[in-house]
Amino acid sequence: MRATPRATARPALRRLLVGAAASVAAAGSLAAVSPAAYAQADAPDLLSPPRLGGGPDRDHLTVTVRNAGGGADGTFELYCGPDGGSHPDPRGACAALERDTRWGQDVFAPAPEGGFCTMQYGGPATAHVTGTWAGRPVDATYDRRDGCEIARWDRLVPLLPDMKSDMRGDGGA
Repeated sequence: MRATPRATARPALRRLLVGAAASVAAAGSLAAVSPAAYAQADAPDLLSPPRLGGGPDRDHLTVTVRNAGGGADGTFELYCGPDGGSHPDPRGACAALERDTRWGQDVFAPAPEGGFCTMQYGGPATAHVTGTWAGRPVDATYDRRDGCEIARWDRLVPLLPDMKSDMRGDGGA
């Protein structure tokens, strides 16, 4: 028996349709959503401007830094939208968080398990960040025990203090 053109065309058509559906799904997942819109995901109108009042929807973090030296140790409050609080650089800290916030990803996620990290020590500094960001609870700890943790810390500077100057030996000055 001979295969009819219709019988051989079905697998190709199926692959084409599955590929097209996957492409549409992938393109939809790449859409950038601002943290303000993410925080207001339950709002009826996502196109409305973010709420700028000091109400419960305002992003608020508490950052506790230890063993950083150079006057960087302490507990600081940070508010974003509008920026403020006792943090030394609220505008820069909020901008760093905004820059790294992506839909479906946790800006405060720990370094991936089983990753390959350089065996370098970035010092004894630690940080603990708690509060709310983009409508989600935050409870993250940071240290500088290896290359992965150093990169994770440095990605959030100036939310966390810039320790690069300490690596040059100038004592954070």
